[in-house]
Amino acid sequence: MSSKALTSVYDIDGKPPIKEAVPLAFQHVLAMFAGNVTVPIVVARGIGVDGEIGFLIQCAMLAAGIATLIQAFKIWKLGAKLPIVMGTSFGFVSTGIIIGNTYGLSGLLGACLIGGIFEAILGFFIKPLKKFFPPIVTGTVLLTIGLYLLPTGINYVAGGVGNPEFGAFKYLALAGVTLVTIVLFNQFGKGIVKMSAILLGIIVGYIVAIPFDMVDFTRVANANWFGFPTPLRYGLSFHWEAISAMLILYIVTAVETVGDISGITIGGAGREATDDELSGGVIADGVGSIIGAFFNALPNTSFSQNVGIISFTKVMSTFVVKIGGVILILAALVPKFGEVIAVMPASVLGGAAVIMFGSIAVMGIKLISSQPLGNREVLILAIALCLGFGFGTVPNALNAFPQSVQNIFGGSGIVISFFVTAILNAILPKEDSKDGFDIGKTLDHSA
Repeated sequence: MSSKALTSVYDIDGKPPIKEAVPLAFQHVLAMFAGNVTVPIVVARGIGVDGEIGFLIQCAMLAAGIATLIQAFKIWKLGAKLPIVMGTSFGFVSTGIIIGNTYGLSGLLGACLIGGIFEAILGFFIKPLKKFFPPIVTGTVLLTIGLYLLPTGINYVAGGVGNPEFGAFKYLALAGVTLVTIVLFNQFGKGIVKMSAILLGIIVGYIVAIPFDMVDFTRVANANWFGFPTPLRYGLSFHWEAISAMLILYIVTAVETVGDISGITIGGAGREATDDELSGGVIADGVGSIIGAFFNALPNTSFSQNVGIISFTKVMSTFVVKIGGVILILAALVPKFGEVIAVMPASVLGGAAVIMFGSIAVMGIKLISSQPLGNREVLILAIALCLGFGFGTVPNALNAFPQSVQNIFGGSGIVISFFVTAILNAILPKEDSKDGFDIGKTLDHSA
């Protein structure tokens, strides 16, 4: 097969053979599965409905599968037609618990529904807002996402937050086995083996963990073989206080999605995202959350770890993530299958996360440096990263502000990075190119 033909198979419209597409799809599912099911677990426990956890996990998987298919297929303006894998957003956890404790699941899901409508409408205005998303802005957002995820990856490596043996050598060793396996397959493998390196590393890590009694299959044995998530099981109710808090968080989600889409096109295709891709992606984000609300799931958004996979493998085929979406739906309908993935040790995912999350940060750097970096750009980047990543990792520094403000600007710090970069980029005068500092030329001369 010629190199041109080989490339086309893995392009956006390419269709790899099923024997390749299925493993590549499983690679995406395994990468996001833990994050997708963790959100409903945390929220359910936070609002005292532990008995609903199994059902809410089913709902989360079904919503993620449907939303992923929407992004990949693109109908009219709905969807980016990019390999975007969707999942339940961590960004809504703290606010979701507060709303759930105040208004119950019906009030929480009602606010999610209205917020999804709001984000879908917002997506139609991405094109006139595109001027606020130059490479310095989207690159900084992407870099902040990557940096913010790094501690999460290390938490996985050490065994997962809440693990009584957190940081034990066995978890570090298991993550190391997974990481080394991925590197070996990626560097010395060829074809599908090279592209499936993350999947193969996770499988090897999973298998190694079993004889060391690091996997508990009790949940698998107790899970049902079949079950369908009943729509509107908890009903919908609407409360302005809950809705207003959600609307602001949906703006955050839209910003993250813009960053993820930019990361996919830069990391997988070496180009910037088009207006239609950004607009369609944000619209689909909102519609996915609307559908999720009907199926008792929290808001959906693009999953950044899967952006790292695309950067690592260069596989842009939407056919692959369509299969991934189908796998997620099947996991929702067959709970026992989903539990097999859910009981995977966190440190196995941690070994893969080191590469996936690091790749996101590197893509941000790549996007930022795609244009000459003058003193102005360095100043913008320095301030945005310090404030964004700083407040994101030290959210208590915002204790002087109301809880609603802390929920928006604390946590990941992505919103702060976005607003600081966008505002400074808009108001600071641009330098003459002759006075700028071109990092690319500087590196060439130093070499």
